[in-house]
Amino acid sequence: MIGIAVIGAGRIGKIHAANAAGNARLSLKYVVDPYGDAAGLAQEHGAQTTDVEQVWADPEVAGVVIASSTDTHLDYTLAAVRAGKHVFCEKPLDQDVDRALGALKELEAAGPKILLGFNRRFDPNFASLRAQLSQGAVGALETLHIISHDPAPPPPAYIKTSGGIFKDMSIHDFDMARWLLDEEIESVFASASVLIDPEIGAAGDFDSAKIILRTVTGKLCVISNSRRSGYGYDQRIEAFGSKGLIRADNALETTVQTWTEPGAKNAPFQNFFLDRYADAYRIEMQHFADVVEGKAAPLADQHDGVGALLLAEAAEESARTSSVVMLAAKYAQ
Repeated sequence: MIGIAVIGAGRIGKIHAANAAGNARLSLKYVVDPYGDAAGLAQEHGAQTTDVEQVWADPEVAGVVIASSTDTHLDYTLAAVRAGKHVFCEKPLDQDVDRALGALKELEAAGPKILLGFNRRFDPNFASLRAQLSQGAVGALETLHIISHDPAPPPPAYIKTSGGIFKDMSIHDFDMARWLLDEEIESVFASASVLIDPEIGAAGDFDSAKIILRTVTGKLCVISNSRRSGYGYDQRIEAFGSKGLIRADNALETTVQTWTEPGAKNAPFQNFFLDRYADAYRIEMQHFADVVEGKAAPLADQHDGVGALLLAEAAEESARTSSVVMLAAKYAQ
């Protein structure tokens, strides 16, 4: 079995720890978190608590899952690969694109592989959409619509440390756009507002945004983000091609419908990302096992992490300046 350590015992660390412990090919050996309940999480899954130095030194640990606070992602990733450990790092790779770019050469030269936690690539519905696009089911892709609206806004305290809506929330959509468009994005235009919670604005962030991406050949992608939908967790993609449309719709709590005289009534949307993407997280961990064993290249790596971060910074600049941001050639991923 493959020895695994999870760094970070918070909300996403708990998901990854459970999926690692429940995977027949993996052995969750350590949980590390000097600030969270590492002991409770480790006990739940039959693991041990320790510090990162022990993780780096233990030859039985082949892979490390980095689910700690965002400001530690890149430092832990560098330390892990220097210790010869494969890495599964949650997004974003870092909050600063220049710092992430500065680490690329070392990460590229490292023997261990790096999987970036863009879990939506592993969602069966989105993966099917991409496969059909690649097979030419609707001809050449021309435009893309990505809708990502949260059920309710997070607390202002979270906003202050999140990195902002573009690096915290939109970054998943930037990665999905890059994955589906499959060509270089040359320009970004974003318009953002505070329409939901004034405290989010007081924290220096936005809670609503519309973003337009344009590729080098003129393909267009529109991304819609909101911190509050009012009707559930809204996750949809529409891909318009030269011969038609491919659409991935929302996941419902059940497939049951009630048909009465007033009309048809569906079950509500799955209301939280941990429910909506539960399958994706499990598949992602299975993929990490493949990466560690050398059976697969990471579906999303450090280059994808930098590429999405670049778009996030460009969107932030565009929203603050009300201008189109042209992506510098030296940053092209």
